[in-house]
Amino acid sequence: MGYEKKVIKAIGGDREALLYLIQQQKEKIYRTGYSYVGNKPDALDIFQQTALLAIESIHQLREPKYFSTWLMKICINVSLDVLQKQKKVVLMDDLKMQSYSMTDTKSDEKIDLLNAIYHLDEKYKTVLILKYYEDLTFEQIANTLDEPLGTVKSNGKRGLSKLKIMLKGVYTDERAKSF
Repeated sequence: MGYEKKVIKAIGGDREALLYLIQQQKEKIYRTGYSYVGNKPDALDIFQQTALLAIESIHQLREPKYFSTWLMKICINVSLDVLQKQKKVVLMDDLKMQSYSMTDTKSDEKIDLLNAIYHLDEKYKTVLILKYYEDLTFEQIANTLDEPLGTVKSNGKRGLSKLKIMLKGVYTDERAKSF
């Protein structure tokens, strides 16, 4: 059975079809949630809340071809709610930081990048996570966020500029010159 037919069945009340569709998107939902909160327990909560909200509101989905976009929008909203409720910026905790080898440059770069992303405004963080972690196009991001394409592109560009400023000089030739 085709993807859109499964979505149509899910909209019509077929729970098995809906659970199958959510199962197909579980890694993407988890990854997106984790990108926001930076820890496994909260990312799992985001997945569960996203699935529950999808089950409760699948009947509101008008276009079956936008199921994935609709589900991602729910995930983003849940992720932002979790962050707002916690009223904190999530950084890598000391135990996670120690678990990375100090000689592993790629791990250090990933940690620095994740920490820098966590410090961005939500509008920049969302676009960058969807673009570079979920490989969505700017058009798909605009549809997901219900924002104009120009706004999404601007937020992506501004977010990258802010990241460059935050990470300036950390991973460039300047590093090699200090040795």
